Amino acid sequence: MIKEQYKYSDITGKIIGAAMQVHSALGNGFQEVIYQRALEIELADRGLSFSREHEMPIYYKHQQIGTRRVDFLVEDVVSVELKALTQLEDVHLAQAINYLEAYDLEVGLLINFGSKSLQHKRIVNRKFNQTTQGNPQIKKI
Repeated sequence: MIKEQYKYSDITGKIIGAAMQVHSALGNGFQEVIYQRALEIELADRGLSFSREHEMPIYYKHQQIGTRRVDFLVEDVVSVELKALTQLEDVHLAQAINYLEAYDLEVGLLINFGSKSLQHKRIVNRKFNQTTQGNPQIKKI
């Protein structure tokens, strides 16, 4: 599961392992918040530092235009978006990519507990540190 050539693969591997444990124990069919609570326990058991429902500002042209809460921000570098749907759609992947770009984070995971088998996608922000949507707290390279 851990591929050394991927940035933060040790962290994402632990997160995916935690999600697999949750899905194995609970199966599918619960609301997203139930999986969030269970995943919170599993991440802590694996010694990962994280913030749940981490509120992050969204900027456009150096002006804050709102906020968005990422389900989990793990080790301050990996965003984790959870879903509890029968099937992930392209719009969910696009949403997760947009969040990475808006937060200027490099790596994220989209995890779906709603299907019979756990679904997870590793997402990379191709615009990382190239455009910051005007966030004055982020330095441009």
